[in-house]
Amino acid sequence: MRTDLFDFDLPTDNIALRPVTPRDAARMLVVRPGAQLEDRVVRDLPALLQPGDQLVVNDTRVIAAQLSGRRIGRATEPKIDATLIKRLDGSRWQALVKPAKKLSEGDVVRFGHDGRVCLLGHLDATVEAKGDAGEVTLSFSFHGPALDQAIAELGATPLPPYIASKRAPDAQDAADYQTMFAANEGAVAAPTAGLHFTPELDAALAAQGVTVHRVTLHVGAGTFLPVKADNTAEHKMHAEWGTISKATADALNAARAQGGRIIAVGTTSLRLLESAARADGTIAPFADETSIFITPGYRFRAVDILMTNFHLPRSTLFMLVSAFCGLETMQAAYRHAIETGYRFYSYGDASLLFREPASA
Repeated sequence: MRTDLFDFDLPTDNIALRPVTPRDAARMLVVRPGAQLEDRVVRDLPALLQPGDQLVVNDTRVIAAQLSGRRIGRATEPKIDATLIKRLDGSRWQALVKPAKKLSEGDVVRFGHDGRVCLLGHLDATVEAKGDAGEVTLSFSFHGPALDQAIAELGATPLPPYIASKRAPDAQDAADYQTMFAANEGAVAAPTAGLHFTPELDAALAAQGVTVHRVTLHVGAGTFLPVKADNTAEHKMHAEWGTISKATADALNAARAQGGRIIAVGTTSLRLLESAARADGTIAPFADETSIFITPGYRFRAVDILMTNFHLPRSTLFMLVSAFCGLETMQAAYRHAIETGYRFYSYGDASLLFREPASA
């Protein structure tokens, strides 16, 4: 499909720079194909679901993936900014760096900030390889838990560029940019639909007879980038690591067999569930990378309802929601959201999308 079909104009005033407080006070647009749009709030979610429904959340935890340092070992020592995007092994990460032209294979970057001292000493990384789009492979001087601790000490919260371009990350973001479910470290971007949840909302869902399940997909930085290819068939999707336990898969399959619906909290949960789904719609245990790219025409097998935030123009995520509800339905929903002041992107408001029957 043509990528420009998924473009739209978004006023900058609609981009949220901070979340609302409390988190479940955010607005939520309910979208049912063929029905009127409903303006609700997130705390209404239990009333919109049924006893026996199964809610699936992503329990990945965002690491402090934004590192700043300088190239060392040559006559000049330019500043280098790196965003870790994919763990390769115990000591190696793939990263996006700026300015990439200042680095060559074999260069050493020393990460740290003036006035901040890593308890383990400075953190050095050697450039093992360079790509064509500013990505490099960094081999760090620490390994395993020691490296994780050093990154946590020296790194900063990797806010999306549409927020970071407006203001610098601060201490509040360290809390705001984690969901209440965050447990397994490895993401470099938050599964943002989960940011709306509070203990009070969790209790209300339980009282309604809705069961919450946890899966893990370590979100990569490429999730929120616009598609640059003119045609979706030419876009190469990034790969992310995810896991669904056998116990979770069995519980979801048993509940669905008894009429319960599966509600994915976030496109990350949806992509993982669909990656693990068999042809008959049952979910298999999963522990692998997925690079699933969902566009209109995709046949959904596992997910019945999707809770998600409002996404960027021309992004793979707007393509996904257009596949879920229909392109015209989502174009109309986004027009309504923009006109009525919904807040977009990671710290913004939510939508609750019911799957288009034709994609069943």
